[in-house]
Amino acid sequence: MILGGWFCMNLIVFYLPRLVVGGAERVFLRLAEAMAAQGHPVLLLLDRREGELLDRLPPELPLEILGARRTVTALPKLARWLRHRRPAILLSAISHNNIIAIAAARLAGVATRVIVSEHTVLSCHSSMEFSWQHRLMPWLARWFYPLADAVVAVSNSVATDLVHLRVLPRPAIDLIDNPVLPAGGATALPPPVHPWFGDQGPPVLVAAGRLVPVKGFDVLLQAVALARQERPLRLVLLGDGPLRESLLALRAQLGLETVVALPGMVVDPLPYFAHSAGVVMSSRYEGFGLVLVEAMACGTPVAATNCPGEVAAILEEGGLGPLVPMDDPPALAQAMLYLLDHPEGADRRRRRADHFSLERAVARYHALFDRLQAASMPPG
Repeated sequence: MILGGWFCMNLIVFYLPRLVVGGAERVFLRLAEAMAAQGHPVLLLLDRREGELLDRLPPELPLEILGARRTVTALPKLARWLRHRRPAILLSAISHNNIIAIAAARLAGVATRVIVSEHTVLSCHSSMEFSWQHRLMPWLARWFYPLADAVVAVSNSVATDLVHLRVLPRPAIDLIDNPVLPAGGATALPPPVHPWFGDQGPPVLVAAGRLVPVKGFDVLLQAVALARQERPLRLVLLGDGPLRESLLALRAQLGLETVVALPGMVVDPLPYFAHSAGVVMSSRYEGFGLVLVEAMACGTPVAATNCPGEVAAILEEGGLGPLVPMDDPPALAQAMLYLLDHPEGADRRRRRADHFSLERAVARYHALFDRLQAASMPPG
C-alpha cells in the first residue's frame, strides 16, 4: 500500500521510553522496520539509550535519543525536538509516554499528528501496580487521550476497558491488533542455545515475560511441581524482573532446581517457542497476549489462564488451547499435561496467528495515517 503524498514526504516517528525486550517495544520495532523497508521515512525516538533490543536495530532504521532519564522529564525535551523536526506522525506506546507525547505536541504548537497506542488493560494495570504513577493513569488518560489525533487499542479488550473507564467512546478508538510475524509464521528456526533442547530428556515447556506479579509465575512453578507428580517435564522461564530472587527461592522450596531454568532475558524467544513441547501463559491479565500468538505462529501448542484481556479471544475460547482459571495451580498443571498429550493442530494454530500478521497491521496503520492526512487538508 502506498501512503498519500503528504505523508510520503514527511517523517513517521515511533516514540518509546527505551528499547527493552517488552511487548510494545517488539511490536514498534517490527512496525518501524516494515515501514522503513517499504521506503517510508521512519525514525525511532527514545527517551534514553537503554534496552536489549538496541543491538537488534537494522542500519536502515534511524535512532535518536532525547536524553531524558525519566519519562516526566522528557516533556520539554520532546517539545523542543518536535519544534525542530516537525514530523508528520508521532506514534507512541507505553501509557506514561502517551501522556508526554500528547502534552509535548500541544506545548510545541506543531501540526504533527499524535497517535497514542494503548497496549494494556489500563484498569487492571493501575490496580495491580503499586506506584502512585500507575494508579493515576486512568485519570490522566481521561484528561489527555481525547486530545490525541487518534487512539489505537491493540485488542478489543483494551478498547472495551478504555470505554469502561470513560476515557473515550468506542467509535473514537481505532482497533489495530498487534503485529506478530509476517504471514506464514516462523519456519526453520534453529534450536535455542540451551542444553535441554535436543538432549533427549523429558519434554520442555516454555514461559516468557517480565518477572512481575501480574505474570503469575509463582502459580506456574507450583503447577510444574504438581504436573511432575504425574509425569516428567521441564520448564524454561524466559525473562527478568524484580521477582527473580523470590522465584528462585520458590523453585528451591518446591525442589525444582534441576527441572526449572531461569536463563534471564532473551532477545529472540521464537526459537525457544518453536522447539518446545508447549508454551504456557499464567498471567493475571494481558492486554494482548503476544507470547501466545508468537508460539502459535511457530505451530506450538499453547495453554493459558482465562485472565482479563484478550487471551480467551486469541485462543477462540479454548478451541486452540486449554484455558484455566487464574491462580489455580492444579488446573494449570492439568493444562500443561494436556499439551504434552495433544501436540496436534499446528496448522490451525498457524492460521490463527496469521490473523495478526505484520502485513495486516502495517496496512491498517497506513489507512489511519491516510485518514489523518485527509482530515488535515483544506476543503475544496
